Amino acid sequence: MGIMNAKENKKISAGPDIWLAGDPEDLKSFMNKGIKGIVTNTVVLKDMTDKYGSIIDLTKRYLDITDKKIVIEIDGHSTNELLDVGETFTKISDQIILKIPMTSYALDAFSELKKSNIETFCTTIFSLNQAVIAGNAGATHVLPFCEPFLEVNHDSTKLVRDIKATFDSWENRPFITAALVRSTTTAHKAIRDGADGIIVFWPVFEEMIKSKLTDEWNQTFLDNWNGIYKSGNLSDLNYKP
Repeated sequence: MGIMNAKENKKISAGPDIWLAGDPEDLKSFMNKGIKGIVTNTVVLKDMTDKYGSIIDLTKRYLDITDKKIVIEIDGHSTNELLDVGETFTKISDQIILKIPMTSYALDAFSELKKSNIETFCTTIFSLNQAVIAGNAGATHVLPFCEPFLEVNHDSTKLVRDIKATFDSWENRPFITAALVRSTTTAHKAIRDGADGIIVFWPVFEEMIKSKLTDEWNQTFLDNWNGIYKSGNLSDLNYKP
């Protein structure tokens, strides 16, 4: 699996990517709505394996609902553990991306995985220092966390801005994929501040689609469309409300 750098990606991308998280059964209906792929973390994996069984069976459930990328978070106590577990998943499908929390031994894993052209997410990024180190080690995506900063009265997307300002001078920089985006407000800010992508649970994505003004104008346009129909001026279309 080749790794594409962010600058190359921007030439062909329609815009910031939106990744979804949640139960595979809940995500089915969203996968054709412009979603980049599915992202897990160990909290989600714990809940889902309690519900569905083994983590491999769960991974296959995700693969069964889409041909898009599936990001599986793995963890462990050493570089070798991460590489051994990661190999199990990457052998299942080339749709799999490995997601690993930021640790010293994870950096060695990123370096080794890059040599094998395995795409990776580095999660639990809480500082610019960590983002730069993870990027230098070979992580394809760095994941600045957002909402936890609100809990300590800080700007939820300042880290996104800091990383973007630093990475913009890199020739082959990692993607900046904003994580722990739990509201439409934070999603808006992360996109505005230059994130290459955001990760949200499906209820947030569903809310992102909506607007009261959109609903009002959609109703106006639909009423007029139906008025055209009632006047008989849609008779040459295969349309019946």
